[in-house]
Amino acid sequence: MSLKGRDLLSLYDFTKEEIEEFLKSGETLKIKSKIGENSPVLAGKKLGLIFEKPSTRTRVSFEVAMYELGGHAIYLSSNELQLKRGETIADTARVLSRYLDGIMARVFFHKDIVELAKFADIPVINGLSDMFHPCQVLGDLLTIKEKRGRLDGIRLTFLGDGNNVCHSLMLGGVKMGMQIVISTPKEYMPDKEVINWVKEEEKKYKGEVLFIEDPFEAIKGSDVVYTDVWVSMGQENSETKKKILSPYQVNERIVKNAKKDFIFMHCLPAHRGEEVVDEVVDSENSVVFDQAENRLHIQKGILSLLL
Repeated sequence: MSLKGRDLLSLYDFTKEEIEEFLKSGETLKIKSKIGENSPVLAGKKLGLIFEKPSTRTRVSFEVAMYELGGHAIYLSSNELQLKRGETIADTARVLSRYLDGIMARVFFHKDIVELAKFADIPVINGLSDMFHPCQVLGDLLTIKEKRGRLDGIRLTFLGDGNNVCHSLMLGGVKMGMQIVISTPKEYMPDKEVINWVKEEEKKYKGEVLFIEDPFEAIKGSDVVYTDVWVSMGQENSETKKKILSPYQVNERIVKNAKKDFIFMHCLPAHRGEEVVDEVVDSENSVVFDQAENRLHIQKGILSLLL
């Protein structure tokens, strides 16, 4: 299976078999890395990293991934590009295509990365947009597979805001045969178009997505409990939103309804005391730092396949 030259904007664009190829590539490169055998498969390749938002895990994992694969990453703050002074996304894409072998972009608006990919002649990777976070969820799937030995039949409950991570979990999870339970208040349900996409995917794959507003009911029998920040970067810091979402905090009381050996996941950074308490994020059930590490390994898998 060849994925070379493809864009990675959303998991909606990839089949189960293609997602499995990403996971297999990440697994293989992780094993090699652990025994000190980096694979310079991208020697001489150059990846541009466009950031409209701050980043820890995405920036460092992509830079280290390119280094370990023998390539070179170039950090491109949007404030330092001519984009800031009015150059169009289309012209930027055309120019960067003459210099680079790939672009990773972390943007505010998904439409911007779609336009970037439209006019670029090289692969474009979504490092986060307001609608999707596909690289994060590919790393999450790798983590769940490592911890549970499988993805098929795993019940994952997402609590909180129906945001970009939630969207990608829905799309990726249903294709991998998982049961994804979304527990959000009606004010912060996932995007209706994404829900419609997921319903289409349910007809093709064995997975399913359920919507259960009551968090205590939703979390029953869960293999994985997942949450994310309630207020994303670029959003107004709304106290009203926090108040509405407060019943969805992942705390010791609510996780008692999950399986005893559940794993807790969070894409980080965590706002401790808001969406999750210390007693959960620092517990033996938590795999958040293994999850963060796997961002590096899945980025290597993604880059080695697309570039």
